[in-house]
Amino acid sequence: MSHFAEDLLARFRWIEGHADVLGLFADGVFLRRAIDALAGPFRDAGVTQVAGVEARGFILGGAVATHMGAGFLPVRKPGAIHPGPKAVQQTVPDWRGRQVALAIQREALRAGDRVLLVDDWAETGSQALAARALVEECGGTWIGVSLLVDQLRDDVRARLAPVAAVVLADQLPPSAAPDDTLAAKPARE
Repeated sequence: MSHFAEDLLARFRWIEGHADVLGLFADGVFLRRAIDALAGPFRDAGVTQVAGVEARGFILGGAVATHMGAGFLPVRKPGAIHPGPKAVQQTVPDWRGRQVALAIQREALRAGDRVLLVDDWAETGSQALAARALVEECGGTWIGVSLLVDQLRDDVRARLAPVAAVVLADQLPPSAAPDDTLAAKPARE
């Protein structure tokens, strides 16, 4: 386990039964280390675009894109403004049973773009799978997923491969609430 992974586990906390990922970003040094850890496994993959799903994926994805010298591809949720032609993909049900339509601007990707998805946490992979479909529909090449916390099932991880994560969800400290389980209340997705 990396020193950064150990630090993430030591700092991780639950608030009202929910994983507090945003609280980790208040420390600028920690945030910079998170960006390094997310970019590292794909440093030599020729990434030209980093995708991030609204909202936390925007924070981390934009920072990783800057770190890697790549463009940033925002993957938007319903109600967002998308000027021009867009590609839309419906997610499979997430951990709450919800489905959402994710969209990207078609003009944001060029044929041959190599796209890495960055996010804080993935449990069902519903948004990541939809993002992959959007990238491929628009002619991009899927490079993989980089996460802080991976809670994916093996079959979903295989469909998104390669997947790199700082920690696996079962390595996190337990929630303080006795009736909470990790599967019940991830940070998102």
